[in-house]
Amino acid sequence: MKIMLPDESGRMTPYTLGGEPIVGARLGANATRVVFAAAHVVADPFAAGDPGEPPAIDWEATMAFRRHLDGLGLGIAEAMDTAQRGMGLGWTEALELIGRTRAELPNARVFNGVGTDHLDTTDARSLDDVRRAYHEQLEAVQRLGGRVILMASRALARVASSPEDYADVYADVLGACDEPVILHWLGEMFDPALAGYWGHERFEDCTEVVLRIIEANLSKVDGIKISLLDKDKEVMLRRRLPEGVKMYTGDDFNYPELIEGDEQGFSHALLGIFDPLAPAAARAVARLSEGDAVSFRETLDATVPLARQIFRAPTRFYKTGVVFLAWLNGFQEHFVMLGGAQASRPLPDFVAIFRMADACGLLRDPELAATRMRRLLAVYGAKDH
Repeated sequence: MKIMLPDESGRMTPYTLGGEPIVGARLGANATRVVFAAAHVVADPFAAGDPGEPPAIDWEATMAFRRHLDGLGLGIAEAMDTAQRGMGLGWTEALELIGRTRAELPNARVFNGVGTDHLDTTDARSLDDVRRAYHEQLEAVQRLGGRVILMASRALARVASSPEDYADVYADVLGACDEPVILHWLGEMFDPALAGYWGHERFEDCTEVVLRIIEANLSKVDGIKISLLDKDKEVMLRRRLPEGVKMYTGDDFNYPELIEGDEQGFSHALLGIFDPLAPAAARAVARLSEGDAVSFRETLDATVPLARQIFRAPTRFYKTGVVFLAWLNGFQEHFVMLGGAQASRPLPDFVAIFRMADACGLLRDPELAATRMRRLLAVYGAKDH
């Protein structure tokens, strides 16, 4: 099957699709790694809504995608940054999303984002403001019976004046958690407002703060997700975690080797890239659980160029590539995002993602994907001849 695609100069050139679509194997309950995909939301393009108004969400398509992830045996990291949390999805909508997923998939492995994003950073005057905001979201999610990912707080980054401020706030919030939570260390490449989080600039100093928080609240911590796109830093922290505390990789550049691990340990996964890579992720980890590390690496290594393209700098706009692939693969009928975020990446990005997804077998219906790619090119004025 051929399609005309623009090259680097914008000239239309023929491209022949040749990828073999991956057939995802269901990840069983006895898998050797815990795997979460941070899931996107589907906007409702037909709803009226001006800037500043609550976002319109296509709930049926949004929940259908979660059924897809659960059907592959993957866990769901709900209402996280992949769902445009803090970049289009507000707390009110996030809580509704959490509630709908809880009601529709009560037996699925789901952890839910709890943060302070309903508190405007300009309104945060003190640590008590941050505490109250965390507790409000925590109580709402726990009332639904939901497990928790304790998200980094822009408001805390703004008002904290020392590492001790972070330790005090986290101790207070963790003390109110009904079950062990996943901590979330999100780097400033994902959110510039989190620069200097934990009260230091140097990673080594931040690590000491994080370890003190974990060790002081050990019964409340299931694990920690680290999203710094630096495998050496992740491994350094992983090797120092107390026994029983999981490392969840959030490294969308180096996930195959981090999940496989080494003689001193491995990382579990909580990844935005596993939204579009779900079939490959389930298949690969199923093979790893059977002792076939070679097939695991062959499957996931082939996806890394695509992941690096989607998560290229400025990294926070990676959600556009995630939703673009969801549209190409038929999980939604349009390429529209909350807040018009589909415009956050240029056309050459979409062309590169299309090519790379084909190459690693992540276009599940190549004919449909090619048809939709032609429609997108037409919007940009390209002609398929």
